[in-house]
Amino acid sequence: MTETTPITTPFKWETTAAEVVGGIDLGGSRVIVTGGASGIGLETARALATVGAEVTLAVRDADAGQRVAAAIVASSPNTHVFVAPVDLANPASVASLVAAWDGPLDVLVNNAGVMACPQTRTPQGWELQFSTNHLGHFALATGLHRALAAAGGARIVSVSSRAHLRSPVIFDDIHFLQRAYEPWDAYAQSKTANVLFAVEATRRWANDGITANALQPGTVRSNLQRYITDEDLERTRTHIEDDSGSFHWKTPEQGAATSVLLATSPLLEGIGGRYFEDCNEAGPSQPGTGRGVAPYALDPDAAERLWEISLQTLAS
Repeated sequence: MTETTPITTPFKWETTAAEVVGGIDLGGSRVIVTGGASGIGLETARALATVGAEVTLAVRDADAGQRVAAAIVASSPNTHVFVAPVDLANPASVASLVAAWDGPLDVLVNNAGVMACPQTRTPQGWELQFSTNHLGHFALATGLHRALAAAGGARIVSVSSRAHLRSPVIFDDIHFLQRAYEPWDAYAQSKTANVLFAVEATRRWANDGITANALQPGTVRSNLQRYITDEDLERTRTHIEDDSGSFHWKTPEQGAATSVLLATSPLLEGIGGRYFEDCNEAGPSQPGTGRGVAPYALDPDAAERLWEISLQTLAS
């Protein structure tokens, strides 16, 4: 890869989304946030709406989305908060959202996800975590390409996880047809896919004025962990604690900060294909720290291969 200057900011792990958007004006911008009815998705949507963006919450539970939209409107002068139902594991549902969208799209925040669930397959036979976390967002982004290009300078924010450090995409058996299913391995490869998507989307679409970046939000208690026991969470904490014993649970407002940074910061204008944590660009992963980005997640050959496989899968 070509040497680049890392993006650094004055923000830290404890920074909140509201602090990131201080002084930002998104009036006239249009944003979609998947999974915007809870957790860091809700706080991402709230922060962007607070500074003037028209925000659409793309959510499975439309009633929950409407309640959140009403709460955001009630707490800010912005009345342009809408809800669009979508099931990311259902290609027809994604296609319906795409077909209903009209006009340009300035920011797409691919935030929704499922974590370490029991083995489940979609009607197409696809493993659920890869289908939801990657394929659904891939279909949404490619379907909205024209709207993103029409905006001029559009951004895609791809919410990954430090769990990507556990596994690359296993191209020979993405859907666990031959290997034994392991929930965390399935989650990990889907999160690697989120980073690879940002790499290849930027390569293919930069000339259309579209860039994509990935991030890990930190460890936040949310509905994403509905399949996770307290024992699992403790093992996760121990695994990602660094050599100094440093570990931080983040609030949803803090967890949303890096997503909001990638969506709004002038420092990211024209920048894509990178991976961020704690509101700064991450360096290469260092064993035992739970930090940084794995080389395989930024591998341009793997990114191109995943893109082609994704197209073929969705067309089958």
